[in-house]
Amino acid sequence: MTTRERLLFAAVALVGAFVLTRGLVAAPNYTDAYYHLNAANRVVTGQDLTDAYLWTYIGAPDELPAPSHLYWMPLTSLTAALGMGLLNAPGDYAAAQWPFALLYAGTVYAGFWLGGRIGGARRHAWAAGLLTLFSGYYVRFWGTIDTFAPYALAGAWGLICMGAANDHSTKRRYACWALAGALAGLAHLIRADGLLLLPVGWAVIFWPWKAAPETLKTRAVSAGLLTLAYLLVMLPWFARNLAAVGSPLPVGGAQAIWFTEYNDLFNYPPDANPAAFFADGPATFFRTRVEALLGNGPILSGNLGTFIAVEGLVVMTPLMLVGLWRRRREPFLRGFWLYALGLHLVMTLVFPYPGYRGGLFHSAAALVPWWAALGVAGLDDAVDWVARRRRWKAGQAKWIFSAALVGAALYLSLTVGLANRALPHGTPALYAGLREMLPPDARVMINDPAQLYYFTGLGGVVLPNEAPEVVLDIARRYAVGYLLLEGVTEDGRAGAAPASLWPILRDPPVFLVPLPLDIPGVRLYEIRY
Repeated sequence: MTTRERLLFAAVALVGAFVLTRGLVAAPNYTDAYYHLNAANRVVTGQDLTDAYLWTYIGAPDELPAPSHLYWMPLTSLTAALGMGLLNAPGDYAAAQWPFALLYAGTVYAGFWLGGRIGGARRHAWAAGLLTLFSGYYVRFWGTIDTFAPYALAGAWGLICMGAANDHSTKRRYACWALAGALAGLAHLIRADGLLLLPVGWAVIFWPWKAAPETLKTRAVSAGLLTLAYLLVMLPWFARNLAAVGSPLPVGGAQAIWFTEYNDLFNYPPDANPAAFFADGPATFFRTRVEALLGNGPILSGNLGTFIAVEGLVVMTPLMLVGLWRRRREPFLRGFWLYALGLHLVMTLVFPYPGYRGGLFHSAAALVPWWAALGVAGLDDAVDWVARRRRWKAGQAKWIFSAALVGAALYLSLTVGLANRALPHGTPALYAGLREMLPPDARVMINDPAQLYYFTGLGGVVLPNEAPEVVLDIARRYAVGYLLLEGVTEDGRAGAAPASLWPILRDPPVFLVPLPLDIPGVRLYEIRY
């Protein structure tokens, strides 16, 4: 391909990324996005990396405000802060969003590059690039202030660097491994599971294990450069955590291994542990891992469904698997398939509930351009197989089916994206009422404290997955004055609260005093202690 054609696609990627991000996502609309945007706003307004609320009690500090990102990683918030800071526009969503559109465009170009590298023709490059641009269920998330676009860029290009290291001379190989290490560090700063890229890199370097003695020095230097570059990127964050919480990385996240249900994320105190997990033998292990794989709702609601419907757009799944299988021995693809396999195993067998409740969906963003390129290559393989058995003109059929695949992806992307647009909106009535009714320094125990803070500036803590009596202990620790239950129904349920707190609706403890709030489906209480 010519430089002109590469520049043309880069322009298509850039325009398409800005149109889709801004056209489909113009406001935050779920907890993760509120959290990252809130943290970015606090950085831009001079409050540094701090939180005024807690959305989980894992690694919880002793008081509020507290150091931020003790569960999630910081680079997404810092990216949004950079966007707002450069435009001098604190609190402006478009200003926070434009860096994410650039990262999305860079991911789309990765698909274009991979299509050309794996398929070898102009058609492969354009089809893979457009499949990355019109990426189905991902389209409505690229423009969110969340980890999707940043992680897709760092992860996809990090894996490309690992593959490219096998294509070049020793000097170029060293440069590729250093860049792969830096991108692994950036991926880890975006998502905790980005750390997986580091052992994947080591595995690629030392594969095959029975190496010739003369290659050991080259491999050792490559591994050293990969690791050193990763550490150089991560060192500032390690230093910050040492100063803030006394350890290079916040402790407690590994408790997710022992969750018996998703709501264990909100236990107070966090108490998931191996002893309780295996109290009934291996039954809980198998139940939770099967649930992560298959889900507990509609068909394809688990990690298997994420792979088939989200990563493979359903119709592309068999094609990308065919493309990978036929090229499985290519050194360029080794890092990719090791990462893809490792990610799905970790999110299913090690961290099942964080994995199938969003973790795999977020992290698999790095695989989107790779699957697109392999899907187009697998399409060619399938057409060649059929053409040998039928009177097909293989070349013409490949163009027709490639166009059809891109068309299907475009249709799915627009259908899903337009139906789930996140448009600018005013303050919801609930938050307007709370802001008017409560003191400006009030703290509230609520289902989504990140959303509460975004609309009102009020701090607080998340509802605990505990008995009502625990509410008082948390309130005393964090100076919380109010409790709010949402989704209240006439039969004594609160859909937006753990079931363990529903007894409050029928028989509130003496320390909870009901307050009038004329909002349907909501109950507000003052906590007295």
